[in-house]
Amino acid sequence: MSKFRPVPTSFPGVTLFAITVFADDRGFFMESYNQRELADVGLSETFVQDNHSCSRKGVLRGLHYQHPHPQGKLVRVLRGRIYDVVVDIRKGSPTFGKWMGVELTDRDHAMLWVPEGFAHGFLSMEDHTEVFYKTTDFYYPQGDAGIIWNDPDLGIYWPLEDMEIDIPLLTEKDACHPRLAEIDTPFQYQGGRL
Repeated sequence: MSKFRPVPTSFPGVTLFAITVFADDRGFFMESYNQRELADVGLSETFVQDNHSCSRKGVLRGLHYQHPHPQGKLVRVLRGRIYDVVVDIRKGSPTFGKWMGVELTDRDHAMLWVPEGFAHGFLSMEDHTEVFYKTTDFYYPQGDAGIIWNDPDLGIYWPLEDMEIDIPLLTEKDACHPRLAEIDTPFQYQGGRL
């Protein structure tokens, strides 16, 4: 029996993976990645880079994507809690311009698979939140792109009020991203794949 249980989301291809955790009075043990077992449950991607960030409460990172050299991302929280958001930016997709959000924590140990063709971002909901994610391609600064976090056409719900925050903490770059309607998205939907 696999230690990774895929949980479908509202977007075909975007998958939450529940991980089996062995806990006792000493603490816990889990396999956070196993290429063979993940392939057996449908995730056979090759990962080439690991990224690790630490954020204080109220930091919003995103909504990011990369082109050329798009990246699929396998995201999990090592410490703290995030509200993770993906936006479908694949032309012709039945869910183009739609978003979904899921809370990831260090307590449930779940991972979110975000395929190529989706913009991705997250809001740190606790101080010292550490996010770790694997990517299917390397980071290329010249291909770094994004969509503004509060695009009115998308209407993304960010749980800022729950944290008694009006405006998230953003980098200058993230504060200046265009709206989805202002970009010529380079991704094309092809029945679930790019």
